[in-house]
Amino acid sequence: MLFMVIERFRDNDMLPVYKRVRDEGRMLPEGLRYIDSWVEASFSRCFQLMECDDLRLIQEWALKWRGSGITFEIVPVVASSETRAVVAPYLDKA
Repeated sequence: MLFMVIERFRDNDMLPVYKRVRDEGRMLPEGLRYIDSWVEASFSRCFQLMECDDLRLIQEWALKWRGSGITFEIVPVVASSETRAVVAPYLDKA
């Protein structure tokens, strides 16, 4: 499953989080895969795409970041190409 993880940095300050990533890594449990991320220009949020087959892995990962100054919103997502395949049979039905 794919997950869009929306991180919100306390006081728009991402430096404590970046320092922790630099010093300790992403701290991903085995089976949770980081795909890519994008940071909002104001530094208030980061959008990460992650993948795993067991939801407990993403919960375990989020718990490792407690007290770091970020909060998480974890949203299950489906790739557009996969959604098109699901929707295609319904496109010509009236």
